[in-house]
Amino acid sequence: MKPIKLTDNALTVLTKRDYLKRDKDGRITESPEQMFHRVAQAIAGAEQDKKNRSIWEERFFQAMAKLEFLPNSPTLMHAGTKFNQLSACFVLPLEDNLESIFNTMEQAATIARTGGGVGIPLSNLRARGTRVRSTGGMTSGPISFLQLFNQMANVINEGSSRRVAMMAVMNVHHPDIMDFIFSKGVEEEIKNFNISVGATDAFMKAVQTNKEYELRAPESNQVVKKISARRVMDMITFQAWKTADPGMVFLDRMNQQSPVNHLGLIETTNPCGEQPLLPYESCNLGSINLGKCTSVKGINWEKIEALVRLGVRFLDNVIDVCSYPLEEIDLMSKKTRKIGLGVMGLADLLVLLKIPYASTEALKLSERIAKFIQNIARDESKSLALVRGSFPAFRGSLWQKQGFKAMRNSTVNTVAPTGTISIIANCSSGIEPLFALSYMRKNILDVNNTELIEVNQKFEKVARERKFYSKELMKQIGISGGIDGLAEVPKDIKEVFKVSQEIGWDWHVKMQAAWQKYIDAAVSKTINLSNQATPDDIREAYLLAYETGCKGITVYRDGSKSKQVLNVGLGAGQPAMIDDQRKWVGNGHREAELCPECGGELTFKEGCANCLACGYSRCLIG
Repeated sequence: MKPIKLTDNALTVLTKRDYLKRDKDGRITESPEQMFHRVAQAIAGAEQDKKNRSIWEERFFQAMAKLEFLPNSPTLMHAGTKFNQLSACFVLPLEDNLESIFNTMEQAATIARTGGGVGIPLSNLRARGTRVRSTGGMTSGPISFLQLFNQMANVINEGSSRRVAMMAVMNVHHPDIMDFIFSKGVEEEIKNFNISVGATDAFMKAVQTNKEYELRAPESNQVVKKISARRVMDMITFQAWKTADPGMVFLDRMNQQSPVNHLGLIETTNPCGEQPLLPYESCNLGSINLGKCTSVKGINWEKIEALVRLGVRFLDNVIDVCSYPLEEIDLMSKKTRKIGLGVMGLADLLVLLKIPYASTEALKLSERIAKFIQNIARDESKSLALVRGSFPAFRGSLWQKQGFKAMRNSTVNTVAPTGTISIIANCSSGIEPLFALSYMRKNILDVNNTELIEVNQKFEKVARERKFYSKELMKQIGISGGIDGLAEVPKDIKEVFKVSQEIGWDWHVKMQAAWQKYIDAAVSKTINLSNQATPDDIREAYLLAYETGCKGITVYRDGSKSKQVLNVGLGAGQPAMIDDQRKWVGNGHREAELCPECGGELTFKEGCANCLACGYSRCLIG
C-alpha cells in the first residue's frame, strides 16, 4: 500500500496525546504506521486459528492505515502494550451508604487512570437533610458526593495526559432534582462531569399536559412532594441555555429498548451519552469513515458492508483481548458483550454527494445508511455466534424473545462523537454537520490545551473549480467561519456547505432521530445553537427529541461557556455574550426589552424581568 498520509493536525494529536509508544525518557519510539501494526496484531490475537490470525491482522491494519475504520482512543493507545485497557465507556453502581460511595469512588479512580469515561447514577442517594438512623444526623445529599467525585477527578488530572471524563445522572423524580439542575451554575464547578436529568415518560407527559408530577424518596419510594413538571422543564432548559448543562436522557425508553433489560435497570450512560449501560458494563467503540465510502456512482455500499463486518469482528475481539480495570467489569462485559460500531464523516459524505445536511434528502439517506449498517452488523454478529457462541446473557434477552437463535453481541451499533479519531482520520466528526469552514479546535481532554486550526479542504477545492475562490473570500471565512451572506458564493454551494450554526436546531434533532431509529445503543450528537438562541428554543429542542424517539439530548449554545472545544473562525474574537439574561447583539449594543404594561425598559436580575416604573415582573425560568 501507499505510505500513510496524515495531516499535520493528526500528527500533532498522535504525538501530544500519547498514542505513540515512548521510551523511559519520554521519547517517541513508534511511527503511526507502527502504531496501526501494533493494534492490528494485538486485536487479531483473539483469533483462535493461527492462519486466520495473520489474515485478519493484515485486514485490520489496512482498514486503519487507510483511515477507513478506527477504534476508540484507548484501543489505539494501549493495544499491544502492558497497559492494555482498551474500552472507552464504563458505568458503575452507587448505593446509599458510605461503603458503596467510597468503593465506587475508588473504582472510578481506577478506571479514570486507564483513560476510560465513567457514568455515575445519583438517583439512589437520599435527599439532602434526610435523617441518618445510625447517627441521628442529617445527610448532606447527592450533590455533596458529586462534588467529592469531581475533586477525585481533579487529583487524577494532576498526573495525567488525558483529562477525566465523567457523567452524572439523577432521576427527575428525586427530591433534590432542583439542586442537581443548578449544580453546574458556576462554570468551573464540577467541571469534570457532564450532567443529565433522567427523565421518565410520566414526567414528559406531565410537561406536555402542564400537570404536576411526584418527587419520591429513593430510600422508601414514598411521595414527598408534587411539583409542576413544566416549571422543572423550564429550569432544565434555562440552565442548558446558560451553561450547556444539564442534558436529558429518557430512562424509560432506554430500558424498554435495552436488549438485556432482564438483567437490571439502566440508570445512567457513559460521559457522551451514546452508551446506556448497566452497572459494571463497559463498551468498546469503533467508527467507519463514511467519507471514504464513495465511488463515481455515489455511495459504495459494498465497501460499507465490508467495513461493517470487519468492524464487528474487530470490536468483538477487543472484548477478549482487553485487560479490564476491575474483575466485576471483566465479568459483566463478557456477559453481555456489548460493542459500539459507529460512523464518522457523514457531513463529508453529504458534501461529496452534493446533498445539504438540512434537507429531507439527507434525513432519508441517513436512515437508509443506519438501517443498512445495523442489518449487516447484526448479521455479522449472528454469524460470529454460530462459531464463537452467543453472549452468555442471551437467554431471556430481547434477541431470544424476538426469535433470534444466536447473537454474539447484545448491542452492535452506536453513534459516538469521534472527537479525536476524526482528527486522525481528517474527517467530520460523528454525524455532526460541518462545524465551520474555518475554525480553532481545542480538545478539553488534552491537558496541554493544544490548539488546532481546521480549514475545510473540500470547500476550497470547489471554490477553485467553480472559479469564485479568492484570498479575500478565504479571509472573510476565516473571520466568520461560514459563507452565509457572502454574495460571491453560489446559492447551491451555500446550501451544501452550510455550517452547524447556520442549520436550525430542529434539523439537528431530526438528524439525531433519523439515526436513532436503527441504533441498538444511543446517539451522541450536540444540538448546536447560535448565541442568539433563547431558552424557549432549547425547551422545544428537548421536547422534539423526546417526541421523535431519541434516547437523550445535549445542546450547546455558542458562547455559553468561556472555554469551548470548537471556536468559529480564526479571527472572530469573542462570541456575543449574555449578561444578566440580556442579549448583546453586537459590539456594545444591547437588545432592549420593553415592559408590556407601561412600555418602560425592563431590567433583569436572577432570571427575572422587572419594570421599575410600574412594578411589572416576569420570571424567565419558571
